[in-house]
Amino acid sequence: MTNSNLILVTGATGYVGGRLVPRLLEKGYRVRCLVRDPARLQGRPWLNRVEIVTGDALATDTLVDAMRGVSVAYYLIHGKQGGRINAERDLAVARNFASAAEEASIERIIYLGELVDPTANLSPYLRSRHETGYLLRHGRVPVTELRAGMIVGSGSVLFEMIRYLSEREPVLICPAWFFSDAQPIAIRDVLSYLITALDCSQCNGRVIEIGGPTRLTYADMLLAYAKERGYKRRLIQLPVNAPHLSAYWVHMVTPIHWRVVAPLIEGLRADLVVRDDSAARLFPQIRPIDFQTAVHLALNRVQRDNVETSWSDALVTAQGDVKPYFFTVEEGLFLERRQVLLDLPPEMVFRAYTGIGGERGWLYMDWAWALRGWMDKAIGGVGIRRGRRHPDEIRTGESLDFWRVEAVEPERLLRLRAEMKVPGKAWLEFQSEPSPNGGEPKGKQTLFTVTAYFEPYGLAGFLYWYAMWPFHTFLFDGLTRRLASRARVLAQTSPSPAGTGARGEGR
Repeated sequence: MTNSNLILVTGATGYVGGRLVPRLLEKGYRVRCLVRDPARLQGRPWLNRVEIVTGDALATDTLVDAMRGVSVAYYLIHGKQGGRINAERDLAVARNFASAAEEASIERIIYLGELVDPTANLSPYLRSRHETGYLLRHGRVPVTELRAGMIVGSGSVLFEMIRYLSEREPVLICPAWFFSDAQPIAIRDVLSYLITALDCSQCNGRVIEIGGPTRLTYADMLLAYAKERGYKRRLIQLPVNAPHLSAYWVHMVTPIHWRVVAPLIEGLRADLVVRDDSAARLFPQIRPIDFQTAVHLALNRVQRDNVETSWSDALVTAQGDVKPYFFTVEEGLFLERRQVLLDLPPEMVFRAYTGIGGERGWLYMDWAWALRGWMDKAIGGVGIRRGRRHPDEIRTGESLDFWRVEAVEPERLLRLRAEMKVPGKAWLEFQSEPSPNGGEPKGKQTLFTVTAYFEPYGLAGFLYWYAMWPFHTFLFDGLTRRLASRARVLAQTSPSPAGTGARGEGR
């Protein structure tokens, strides 16, 4: 296949798709992404290099339009939360996709499925993943189905689950599924298979199982992570599987929702191993790395704050005029985000949030900010009374009450790093982006985003976050509203943005 071919990527907002797109671009391919909400791709460094088509895979006409002129389509769509209703939806999407591919006369579909034993008693989610491949293959367009083992990489469900359990639990009560065999595979190897399959004519119409070089139990994976971190962990084996109870337990101990982790746990009731060596014969140039190496690389990315995509990406919405709040985990951090769409230019919104703190205060519930500063001071922290150097200008590296200014991007972003005493690392970030939906006149709508991040240290950090969460709900809601109001006032009283914090950053 020539690099001038147009490739369609579905699921570009997800964990695998978000990493596949830039690698296809590096290889010189032209890429088109089909997404329901283009706003969810904002901030991706490759966004301006791809063609974006807005559409829903449940609508056949949308799919046909998205496939016009496409040579190969990657099918990376699935419902993360499992369950019977989502399984039925996944199968409906697969039927639509196969039909649209035939109508658009594309050459091939590459489907990333999951390594399952089809003879086992599968959950609705895993059964639908297996049947999705069946429906795609029985269309008239040739399909290459890659069935991958559990994916190991920074931000993957498997890695984050192992990471949090190993970090927080010195003694682990292990149901029987901890000791089923699996063949986890590094995300970099999954991407290599997906891209190399483009030029593999022998792969047409084939099901190819891909996994790492060694078979491991989930218990082995936990101990491997603990070894990498220098921890000693004790495992106590139970004779029962208890998948639902296990999912709730993981939900309580880690930031991963039980609906997300349940399919992984249900899959581990049976051995998830490669039974066919066709991958080694068809892709001899790919030599998958072992689990310990994959964990080492993933940890390095997390520690360098260089996590490209996260398991939670596919659950995130970022449309300014829909649900304005969500709580999730991205890149291993707790995250709370609030968004509002304002009929104002970004520079006015930027001026509003770069002017908070100091003598002006925090605009909403100042007493609560003052109380937090007093408590911090009482235990030896910096407190809130450091104020700020200038009421409007702001520069990277300055102190702002009990924050440190970590980043300023003129007209676009302010990120503050907490210097109060907390059991972890905390950030508060403000963004003002031109609306992804446009706006008339052009440049007069802004998507305003307020995001709180927290990286907990051990169990204390975990408990601290959830203790503060109820207060965050109304504190940050109010702050977002007041900043939006201040931006409107600034727009009415000062038509020129001159003299704002953007100048201070550029000096």
